[in-house]
Amino acid sequence: MNARPWLLLLSVFAIATCGLVYELIAGTLASYLLGDSVTQFSTIIGVYLFAMGVGSYLSRFVTGNLVSTFIRVEFLIALIGGCSASILFLIFGWTVSFRIPLYSLVFLIGCFVGLEIPLLLRILEGRFAFKDLVSNVFSFDYIGALLASLLFPLVLVPRLGLVKSAFLFGLINASVGLLALLMLKAEIPRLRTLWATGLGVMAILIAGMINGNAITKLGEYAAFPDPVIYADATPYQRIVLTKKKDELRLYLNSNLQFSSKDEYRYHEALVHPGLSRLPQAKRVLILGGGDGLAAREVLRYPRVSSLTLVDLDPAMTQLFSTNPMLRQQNADSLESPRLKVENADAFAWLNQTHEPFDFIILDFPDPSNFSLGKLYTTTFYQRLLKVLKPEGAMVVQTTSPYVARQSFWCVDATLRACGLQTEPYHALVPSFGEWGFILASQTPLSGPAVLPEGLKFITEEGLTQLPQFPPDMTRVDTEVNRLNNQALVRYFEEEWAR
Repeated sequence: MNARPWLLLLSVFAIATCGLVYELIAGTLASYLLGDSVTQFSTIIGVYLFAMGVGSYLSRFVTGNLVSTFIRVEFLIALIGGCSASILFLIFGWTVSFRIPLYSLVFLIGCFVGLEIPLLLRILEGRFAFKDLVSNVFSFDYIGALLASLLFPLVLVPRLGLVKSAFLFGLINASVGLLALLMLKAEIPRLRTLWATGLGVMAILIAGMINGNAITKLGEYAAFPDPVIYADATPYQRIVLTKKKDELRLYLNSNLQFSSKDEYRYHEALVHPGLSRLPQAKRVLILGGGDGLAAREVLRYPRVSSLTLVDLDPAMTQLFSTNPMLRQQNADSLESPRLKVENADAFAWLNQTHEPFDFIILDFPDPSNFSLGKLYTTTFYQRLLKVLKPEGAMVVQTTSPYVARQSFWCVDATLRACGLQTEPYHALVPSFGEWGFILASQTPLSGPAVLPEGLKFITEEGLTQLPQFPPDMTRVDTEVNRLNNQALVRYFEEEWAR
């Protein structure tokens, strides 16, 4: 048997890899732009697989030249899939309902991907024994899917980003079409038209690949209200920094993390109501807070001799320890000799450390997905208690008690379920509105507050007002957030979706 059928069979490997990459790009981009939630990936995967089923069904109605149709389908997938990330990025800032074009594009790509394998099976029919054909096609299909699932988080997102990755795999799809055109030209009418189409698609995708960074920047300029001065996709998140006049804003996966105009309100409220009442506190732990802003507030206390900061993403701590504007914002806290940075998953890190701490600050992103939600569970808080001194305390940033009332009190209920005594409080941060925090300890904190100098928001008088909740933010009954129910993620999604 000549090598041509085997080359076509091997193209299944490339087809499967491309198809899964387009699906992963759509899911990741949706989570970046709509919120980092398991809902985005779940719905994208569902729509994509349904569309593949529709495409497979429609393949039965293809009765003309199968090879020509297969090649046209490859060029269409290459063009639409290759340009998908660019299209979605560019229209996000201009469309009223982003989900309509998002799911329409996913459905279209899925339909064409669903056509590929049935058409290729029919083309190869008679060139292989049926049992060998089916087993080989599906073996290559699954192996290609495995390769895509490994390449995407480890290589494509951190090295190329979503836009260039889409163009790259569009080029692979187009190359499969051109290879089939070259090998089976004797079976194809209108060769010149197909060659011109294929080369034209290749030219568009190559131009897109070359200009991928410019397209990404253009899309981000449309998606964010202020000019983007820094953007990076790490294996963990999309980091975007914007600047307008003297205001810096940090976004993680399109969610605002702070504005330089009022971040001091948030970080002073996070740190000082607890630490100011612990005169014996010398060892402090910050989980999250890779921007160094909470660390800046902790380092105002001369009695703190050791500060450990555990943040998952080394790109965050690197950015905030090297960028001059950001170093000015955090007062060079990440370079302090009293501070030690650990880039690790806090959930796993707690199992490996046995150091006792007087005060623990939990400055995690909001629980918008199960990966983050586990950091607000009874399991996680029980691990924290193993490294928290009996007379110590911890504080948790706890979303908005006004917008997400159930979410806020769910965290409180979870801490109390671990045997902790809680002191919920809130503060107004203009960029976010009313924001909540919960101070928790094994024994009541009875010492008077001794605040450091130089604070711009927290005062001794103001401390007495923070725990006062108006009727629309007072306690409501909720479930306890456990690993096996993740009730908090459900509350959070429902409340913020409104």
